[in-house]
Amino acid sequence: MAWEDVWAVLKWVLAALAAGFIGQFGRVLAMRIIERRKAAARRDRNADVPAQTALSDKSDACAAAEAAAIKQRTKLEKKRAKAAVKAAKKNTNDESS
Repeated sequence: MAWEDVWAVLKWVLAALAAGFIGQFGRVLAMRIIERRKAAARRDRNADVPAQTALSDKSDACAAAEAAAIKQRTKLEKKRAKAAVKAAKKNTNDESS
């Protein structure tokens, strides 16, 4: 193989590597631009309804408080029922002895 043939192959290899390098960074740049536009659109959408978001946060807090209260009541009812069963069982054991 002549020196000119090696140089021609080497040029094509370098051109392919350069194209891949440029393509990769172009893709990353495009993804970054798309993400910035999406973030800006989200900010614009959120800026339009700040009062609704605050109201939603308050209602979520109220709903969470109600859920906790219901859970507490259910737990107390379960304890009372368990204590009643235990007392009834104790009474039947005392009467049979």
